[in-house]
Amino acid sequence: MKFFYFFIFCASILQAQQIKDFSLPDVDRKNVSFSDYKKAKGFIIVFSCNHCPFAQFYHERLNRLNNKYKKQDLHLIVINPMDTLMYENENLSEMKNLSLKNNFNFPYLLDASQQVAKNFNALRTPQAFLIWKEKDKYIVKYSGAIDDNGAEPEKVQNNYLEDAIISQLKGKTIKNQKTLSVGCKIIYRK
Repeated sequence: MKFFYFFIFCASILQAQQIKDFSLPDVDRKNVSFSDYKKAKGFIIVFSCNHCPFAQFYHERLNRLNNKYKKQDLHLIVINPMDTLMYENENLSEMKNLSLKNNFNFPYLLDASQQVAKNFNALRTPQAFLIWKEKDKYIVKYSGAIDDNGAEPEKVQNNYLEDAIISQLKGKTIKNQKTLSVGCKIIYRK
């Protein structure tokens, strides 16, 4: 029986998703990558966009999340993977307008090729990932929803992303390592 549990443990380690560093432009056209954050323990990556009504519910929550955890060397980066040919307002100029209007305190990057979103297997906006730096590799520790109530933040009962962050910072196992993200579907170009 012990061998069986050891096998399951090893299999789960082998399935840990590793993310490669990337370099994408922010709203000021300055490229941002993991390597810019030398002391980072990890990253909160959120795929979002300008047009998705569900993603718009999270602007203030993302600002608060970044303020809370950047002091602990955990940095929030928001990435827009939407097809700029399909959605005219998903360009750097409109992203900058949205960023200024909502006082974003985090980098908002454009993934014009959609390659970074594909590497993460991102499906919706908003979709969150907790990435941890381990031996110079970037490992996904959590993926899914930010919480369980986009429209009514005062009624949130499960803060999935923040619970994962707290567990990871304490060195504990993350209870829900994957949840279902709800929002606008990311349509990939062929």
